[in-house]
Amino acid sequence: MRFRKIYRSYIQNNLFVKVILVFAVIVHLTIITLSYLLFGLISDSIVNSELNNQKQAMERVNRYMEQKYDWVQNTVQDIYRNSLLASNASYFLRHSYSEYAQYMLDQNYAGGNESAVDILSYLADRMDADPDIQNILLYSTDMQQLYAFNRNGPRRLYKTNPTRSYIPEIMAADGPVAATPNIWIRGLIGQWNSQLYSMRVQVNDKNTLKNIGQLLIYFDSGMVSRSLDQQRTPLKGEILVLSQDGQVLSDSANQYYGQLFPYMKQIGSLKETELLDEPSYISTLTQNKAGYFVVGIMPKSVMAEAYAGLKRTIILISSICIVVAVIIPSILIVSISRRTNRIVHFMRKVEGGNFTARLQDAREDELGQISQSFNEMLDELGRHIDREYKAEIRHKQTELAALQARVNPHFLYNTLEVIRMRAMSQGAVDVGEMIYSLAALFRNSVSAKAENTLGEELEMCRLYLELFRIRYKDKFTYEVECDQELLRVPVAKLLLQPIVENYIVHGMDSRRKNNSLTIEAVQEHGLIRVQIRDNGKGIEPERLARIMHRLRMPETEEQQSFGLRSVHERIELVYGPGYGISIESMPGKGTSVTVTWPEATQGEEAGDV
Repeated sequence: MRFRKIYRSYIQNNLFVKVILVFAVIVHLTIITLSYLLFGLISDSIVNSELNNQKQAMERVNRYMEQKYDWVQNTVQDIYRNSLLASNASYFLRHSYSEYAQYMLDQNYAGGNESAVDILSYLADRMDADPDIQNILLYSTDMQQLYAFNRNGPRRLYKTNPTRSYIPEIMAADGPVAATPNIWIRGLIGQWNSQLYSMRVQVNDKNTLKNIGQLLIYFDSGMVSRSLDQQRTPLKGEILVLSQDGQVLSDSANQYYGQLFPYMKQIGSLKETELLDEPSYISTLTQNKAGYFVVGIMPKSVMAEAYAGLKRTIILISSICIVVAVIIPSILIVSISRRTNRIVHFMRKVEGGNFTARLQDAREDELGQISQSFNEMLDELGRHIDREYKAEIRHKQTELAALQARVNPHFLYNTLEVIRMRAMSQGAVDVGEMIYSLAALFRNSVSAKAENTLGEELEMCRLYLELFRIRYKDKFTYEVECDQELLRVPVAKLLLQPIVENYIVHGMDSRRKNNSLTIEAVQEHGLIRVQIRDNGKGIEPERLARIMHRLRMPETEEQQSFGLRSVHERIELVYGPGYGISIESMPGKGTSVTVTWPEATQGEEAGDV
């Protein structure tokens, strides 16, 4: 209930609070989504970078191991390339040490170059040249003896009797080039350092190509890890060098020396995201010649530490962005809300009838323009009320005056009728007809109707002309022609009579006996055309031009009424430009005035002229 009350009070009827809430939700969702995507992209980039660093370290370890493999192979190749050295090596591997010593003495005395091609001296020099070598072992297959070079001890020759040792069988068995030192050989030579790996190569007789022995080199595994010191960035994770049977040749973490790698059975099927003892990334490099491969293990927990700071940074920046993106627009919206509330409060005051209040907002933004427009609307409303109030007073006064004057036309009609009857009784028929025409004209002009039919308008023109025909006797004649279907067309009252009156006042010559006027109404091409022709005085061209100009002048520019202009303006107001009055005249020959307006279409209020 409390939440519902808060919602109704502060949210339901408050547009700006809704805007702030919707905006805040959009900002939160947008920034959180972008932060999540950004974190994903950057963390993936960091993971790839760390994996690339580990890959480079693995390649460095692989190159180091390949150098040792090449060193062993080159040592044997150098023996084969030197025929004398190869012969001495074959002799050493096929004879006892005492026989080889005597053989070398004979060679040295004969050649005069002491120990130049001694195989034992050659191997001793090779060991001194490489500090990574801990032991060199030269095994004779025929003699089943092992000559051992020890970096930190004397050279020794060991007999390997097959009845008391497994070494002959071990040497005879095929195995990988790279491996860990055999435990029987370790025991024989007293080498128990666990951080060693061996490289083995067969020694053949140069002439017969028969295998006569083997050369074993024991390298320090710690030197493999020291080769990683050239890495520019600290190495994360662990790098292992494993033999094909899972023996650990090198371990950068010093964790698996002296034991088989526990995940050797799965290492071939592991993918980058599968598990060891914890979720890890796995990478491998294989060396087919030496028979070892390099394994890189990157625990995901270690990788997570690499972008833990990034995660905190993104959360901090996202929080700041959310706060800034919500607070600053909220401040602006609150300011707009206050201004809007002032406008609403002001409108309620005006609704209560206070039309003198005004909004005070000098800003030029939309709300400022609304305030200014509302003030202007109130000003105009005040002026409108003032005008309407005064117009209403004038209207009431006019109605009163019209009510008071309503008696006068009836009195006048009755009076004219009495006079007409008196004239008729005295035999003045023409006077009676004139009075009848005048009464009919007067009754039409003061009637409340806004329009007549064309037939009624022509009848008013006829009554008006009849007055002057009676007055001028045989000096004036007229004729009215109209198509039967046009008699019921509605037209504005007094549309044609001002034109006829204009002829009587300005065009007729009372001294002539043949004055005539013709009114002809026709319908053609969708137009109704009424032509009023006379044979009167005519109009001079300059005066005709002034008249045509005055037809189009606003009424305020003219001091007195102008009948022709009134007719023309009324037609133009209803039907638009292009309709109205046109005048043609020649001095001494007469004038023709044509009134034109469009035929009324279906549904058109033709009488609203």
